[in-house]
Order: sequence, then structure tokens, then C-alpha cells
Amino acid sequence: MDALGSVISTPGQGLSSSTHGAQNQPEKSYFERQRDALVSEIAVSLEHVLSNINTLNRALESAIAVGKEFESVSTLWSTFYDGIAHENHGDVDDEDLDEAMAEPEDEGELKADRNPRV
Repeated sequence: MDALGSVISTPGQGLSSSTHGAQNQPEKSYFERQRDALVSEIAVSLEHVLSNINTLNRALESAIAVGKEFESVSTLWSTFYDGIAHENHGDVDDEDLDEAMAEPEDEGELKADRNPRV
């Protein structure tokens, strides 16, 4: 309290010591030095994280752009596949086509009976 009381009792000295800056500042404690070092390290780490997030963002944008380039090709192949499927199976719905293409469970056993290995 004595140091605080002397600063308060002499306001002129308090102003002059703050205007001279680091000359009159006491040396920082071990805690303050460690805290400042950790804060600096955290700031550098956050800059690296931000840089890596920006790199990831650019990579994702390019992947999306490549995907959009293949959208027309995908549509073309889908149209071709649908046309071939309807041509081979008549005007069958997609659900009927899926059921027809599904292999029955017992069919695997029948194939084994038809082709016995000697």
C-alpha cells in the first residue's frame, strides 16, 4: 500500500514515469514472461491454423470445380444407361429392373448343382 499511496499522493510522478516508458518499469515476473511467451506461441499457432484452413478451402473449391466439370458427363452417361436399359427390357420401371437384375438367393446353389467339380 505504501507504493500505491506514494503514486496516488504524487500525481506528477505517476505521469512522468508513464511518459518515460520502459525505463522505470520493473522487471517482469517469471509468470508474466512465461505468459507472454505462451501467448506469442499461441498467436503463431493460430496463424498456421488460419493458413492451413485457407489452403484446405482452396483445395475444396478446386475439387468442387472439378466435380462440376464432370456433371455434364455424368448426365450423358446416365441418359445413355437409362436408354440402353429401357431398350433391352422394354418399358420396364426402374423398380422392376432392379428386381429383375437381383440374383435370387437359391440361384447360387442351383449353379453349384449344375456344374459339379470332379
